[in-house]
Amino acid sequence: MTREELSAFLDREFPQIHFGGRTYHVEEVGPLRVRLRMDYHDRHLRPGGTLSGPSMMGLADLALYAAILAHIGPVALAVTTSLNFNFLRKPEQRALIAECRLLKLGKRLAVGEVAMASEGSEEIVCHATGTYSIPERG
Repeated sequence: MTREELSAFLDREFPQIHFGGRTYHVEEVGPLRVRLRMDYHDRHLRPGGTLSGPSMMGLADLALYAAILAHIGPVALAVTTSLNFNFLRKPEQRALIAECRLLKLGKRLAVGEVAMASEGSEEIVCHATGTYSIPERG
């Protein structure tokens, strides 16, 4: 799927990700990878003024899902089977960029990693790995 096709699919099948206003944007689709952006918004903050873990977790999960769909097509029922997070440093109060790379894309399982950094910085604030189950296609 192209960046435009992937964005249209997410908008159509998962409009709830834009609840309260559009926050997530597919910026690039490449060979076995995607880049997503999560706009900064106060709703993503936790006490102490940093972006919350659940916000970063949601971005990582969406990035993995987007990377998989970009390569296998619009399979809405591909589902997360595992996610692991390492929070490395405090993210800044600005947009968060997620770079997702698929490590394995099989017929039934996909494995990938996501590195997140505050916009304008190369320092990784969160590293995630995850596995998705891909439904059998009939």
